[in-house]
Amino acid sequence: MEIKIKKLAETATTPTKAHATDAGFDLYASRVERNDYGQVICHTDIAFEIPPGHVGLVFPRSSICKTSLSLTNCVGVIDSGYRGEVKGVFRQHGFLHPYRQGDRFAQLIVMRYPDVTFVEVNELAGSDRGDNGYGSSGQ
Repeated sequence: MEIKIKKLAETATTPTKAHATDAGFDLYASRVERNDYGQVICHTDIAFEIPPGHVGLVFPRSSICKTSLSLTNCVGVIDSGYRGEVKGVFRQHGFLHPYRQGDRFAQLIVMRYPDVTFVEVNELAGSDRGDNGYGSSGQ
């Protein structure tokens, strides 16, 4: 599958994979700033053309554990119709250094999704779990 990208600045870096078997493409910070809320914004300065029927999911990289940051929306969703810049907005919880220009800060996974239609019914089929929710499988 080909995905078109548009670099919005000279500092933008095309996403890469460290290994051919990796699911995610590393996203690079082309610039890093803080917003009025004290959040750390990592800009990619890249826009993507995700094909229809697909979604781009932006997850933090596992190396985020070396920082005091967390992605504010946990997982970013890039819909196929979105053509703006992809960036990560992070909440800083402590004093460990935030990301800098050139750092890999997130990973992009592109997935196909099904065409779904919701059908309202009076009853749902039974299951072994039923409506047992939080903690229903033990501690």
